[in-house]
Amino acid sequence: MGDLNISRLKTKKDRSNYIHHLVNDIKALDLMLETGMIEEEPIRIGAEQEFFLVHDNFLPANQSDTILKMIDDKHFVTEISKYALEINLDPQILKDNCFSKLHSQLNSLLNKAKAAAAKKKVKLILTGILPSLSVNDVDESSMTNATRYEVLNEVLRRSRKQSFDIHIKGVDELNLLHDSVMLEGCNTSFQMHLQIPPKRFVDMYNWAQAISGPVLGICANSPILFGKELWNETRIALFAQSMDTRVHSYLLNEKPSRVSFGNAWQTGSITDIFKDNISRYRSFLTSHFITDSVDMLNRNEVPKLKALQLHNGTVYPWNRVCYGVLDNKPSLRIENRYIPSGPTTIDEIANMVFWVGVMMGKPEAYHNIHEKWDFKDVKTNFINAARYGMATQFYWDGKYISSHHLILEMLLPMAYKGLSSVGVSSNDAAFYLEIIKDRVHKLTGSEWIIRNYRALLNSHKRYEAMQILTSKLYEQQDKGHPIANWNMLYRADEIPITHRRIVKHIMSSDIFSVNKKDSIELVLQIMKWKSIHHMPVTNSDRNLVGLLTWTDVETYLDDPKQQFNAVDKIMKTDIITIGEYTSVAAAKQLITRHGIGCLPVVKHEKLVGLITKNDLY
Repeated sequence: MGDLNISRLKTKKDRSNYIHHLVNDIKALDLMLETGMIEEEPIRIGAEQEFFLVHDNFLPANQSDTILKMIDDKHFVTEISKYALEINLDPQILKDNCFSKLHSQLNSLLNKAKAAAAKKKVKLILTGILPSLSVNDVDESSMTNATRYEVLNEVLRRSRKQSFDIHIKGVDELNLLHDSVMLEGCNTSFQMHLQIPPKRFVDMYNWAQAISGPVLGICANSPILFGKELWNETRIALFAQSMDTRVHSYLLNEKPSRVSFGNAWQTGSITDIFKDNISRYRSFLTSHFITDSVDMLNRNEVPKLKALQLHNGTVYPWNRVCYGVLDNKPSLRIENRYIPSGPTTIDEIANMVFWVGVMMGKPEAYHNIHEKWDFKDVKTNFINAARYGMATQFYWDGKYISSHHLILEMLLPMAYKGLSSVGVSSNDAAFYLEIIKDRVHKLTGSEWIIRNYRALLNSHKRYEAMQILTSKLYEQQDKGHPIANWNMLYRADEIPITHRRIVKHIMSSDIFSVNKKDSIELVLQIMKWKSIHHMPVTNSDRNLVGLLTWTDVETYLDDPKQQFNAVDKIMKTDIITIGEYTSVAAAKQLITRHGIGCLPVVKHEKLVGLITKNDLY
């Protein structure tokens, strides 16, 4: 999509013209398949590396445009958020030491980006979801200034006619209404491409679906979003919900999401996969199409199928079919979209070696897997892997099997054989697959983040713990060791971020509050039970409407009759509040100047936290 000058479909004429080119692209693809034009060999691999940009305080840095200009390299492109960039790596023929070459180019390009970013005091971080992200980082002010993102945001909002309703439940729970597509910017991935010969394509695509669960489980590293511990790979749930164009209603909605694992095995031809997507998902974008793809074939030219590629760019299956042209030769490939970025480049290449190896090592017993396995078992495996990572028990070939046993005893040997069969260097295969093996025995990225985040929360408030975790992620990443060999943050007294401290660093967000119609008796009991001295009063919309202190209510301890009164009779309504991004120094001044014991923290009149004298001194 980034190569096209796109706009929103507005008129019937626009829509008709676009559909005409889209249908012609399908006809052209069918003709190319029938005449053997699609490249069979050599098989190529490729990858896209997305990464985050952060300031020295490890909060997101909206510097992508500036840094992209400083890098000045065609391999780099923007992402939807201003605090992320993407690298498009050069395709490699699948043989010899192709993975080492890919790894070398990736490191070289990242070093180039690091050098440019350092001039702006910005750092690069590879991870599926940046731990230090907050809700303030996903508004439209953080969206990259590019037409395609503005149009995408506009059409998604128009199609939904309502806010994006995000609900993800893991150890913690996230409930969020959001008004833009920017939540998608929380995700970065390491997208892997594998060219597949046309005659084997549909069967290999189904195999890619079948292995997605165990591959995702060993690669998961995105368990934290906005300080909430959710799924082992939260990206899977977040991306699906942040790009959902469906409107909630009282009717049962059978229409699948644009971000989907799919609902059935693929059968028929390759073009049937594209036809199914076109039938299910309406186009909402267009571009300037001049040439007719079928006419180009008649002139012995190779079409780029721009209309089809544009539509394909608005549908997001976790395994996506892609058409491309390289050196004037058309080819088809599977794009693996579910693997997160990071934790290191060595881990990412190991993930790719594992996936490609298992793809190429498919045993004959799994030929036509769509006739032998129930698709819902495969989809369940994928969702469970996203939720539970390496704790998943997979339903595989008619029986339950642990992640550890499946990977060590079945998939790793399969990967070795697959890589050997296509001539990949034994040194490359052994080196990278050993990293996967170590991860099975030790820990994954998600496990490292979860364990350390929980440890930090024992001694730090959530926002500060998020920043510290991100700083430690960067430190370990910079050393370049695979995640399986990273040290844990055993000390509870990890040095906090020394940059400008704000209220969000020290406030309590797990706070008790009461409604103005609640009784004084209830307030007294909660204060005694929880040993607290300040009680915010909110209405049904969680707007702050009053405040009670222990001094306000203790006089009612010996007056049971008065305890039946509602708190709105005695609460203070002239309340001094503070914003979560105000400096700690300013909070101290407020408390001292007004001689008060606490400051409710509000955002758009909603209560989001509380700080007391004890938090400040």
